[in-house]
Amino acid sequence: MRLAEFIFANIEPVLVEWEAFARSLLPGKDMTVVALRDDAESILRSTAQDIQNSQSIHQQASKSKGHSGAGGSASDRLDNASDLHGVGRAGSGFHITEVVAEYRALRASVLRLWRESLPEPTVDDIDDVTRFNESLDQSLARGVGSYSKRIDESRQMFLAILSHDLRNPLHTIRMAATAVSVKNEDPATTAAMSMIKRNSDVMIQLIGDLIDFSSSGLGRSMPLNRGPVDLEVLCREVIESYRSTHPGHTLRMHSDGEVSGFWDPGRIRQIISNLIGNAIQHGAPEGPIDLSVTSEGTPSAGSGLGGSTVVLRVHNAGAPIPPDLLPTIFEPLKRYATRESAERRTPGSIGLGLHIVREIVAAKGGTVAVSSTAVEGTTFTVRIPRFLPVVEEAPTAERPFADKDRAKAAGASSKLA
Repeated sequence: MRLAEFIFANIEPVLVEWEAFARSLLPGKDMTVVALRDDAESILRSTAQDIQNSQSIHQQASKSKGHSGAGGSASDRLDNASDLHGVGRAGSGFHITEVVAEYRALRASVLRLWRESLPEPTVDDIDDVTRFNESLDQSLARGVGSYSKRIDESRQMFLAILSHDLRNPLHTIRMAATAVSVKNEDPATTAAMSMIKRNSDVMIQLIGDLIDFSSSGLGRSMPLNRGPVDLEVLCREVIESYRSTHPGHTLRMHSDGEVSGFWDPGRIRQIISNLIGNAIQHGAPEGPIDLSVTSEGTPSAGSGLGGSTVVLRVHNAGAPIPPDLLPTIFEPLKRYATRESAERRTPGSIGLGLHIVREIVAAKGGTVAVSSTAVEGTTFTVRIPRFLPVVEEAPTAERPFADKDRAKAAGASSKLA
């Protein structure tokens, strides 16, 4: 009996062993039979069907890389069942190693039961076992992928909820400290209240970073409230703020050309603040920090408004960013991934600032890049369009009034650009 035929004829014995193994794991101890078997029958049937289907070299290679649609409808059904299994095990409290162990046990059960059935040896046995292992590996990759995605989403949601719940009491603490410092004339109390306010501001900034990080991780784009912004004025405000809080650093600014546009001023301020804060934290204490903002590109016909793109650069001297860190510098929590870098971490920084800069810039249709050498120093370069175009949208059955919507957008382009 060929392996696929054996699986179809012995679904129940295999499921009994799957169930027994899943129950031996801690999360499965008190689960029902239905929950323990989960999508196992669908995985088995789809695997057997997939083994029986012909497969090209391209499909085999695609399947080995974990790509969906690698082997036709049976392969697609296997992907769907595996996705559901991974999500279900995540919801039931299984650890990732336990999910992998289930597949290992399933593989062993099928091959052992098939061998014990004493099948008549044929020249196709090796191919059958190879195809079986390929299909199970495909299912394992999909199951682990969906499991990991669900766990990541849960963590992101936890961060979002925690951040929102922490922000309100911190604002209350800060307001109380402000009220006490205004009405109190004791120098010691005033100094203590000032310290509470400063540290509350640091924590509020950290919580804001966590909220932005959790929102982007959940697949949401950065919320933007666009309006007219004079970037030169905004840059000078941020520079002056840092000069007052970091008097030991030399902060310089240069502006050239028309650098106004339609952006979210709060988000633009966040970009500038995060980049300057990063330069202060990681640059040479004695070296200057230069902020420049210029325009480039061709303006819209007849607009007379300067270049179509604004370029913002923040440069600092000091030790260069290690080359192996450059490819992941904008990834969240990467900068402090090693013990050595964590020991150099400045209190109040958790490695989200550059990630948030990238997310904001991407939401504005722009780009951000970094160059860093011992000779030239470190420069972060942000390019963002001054005016984002209104996206044309064709009428559909679901949106029969798309033309009317565009007319409204045209009348309020300053809000939507």
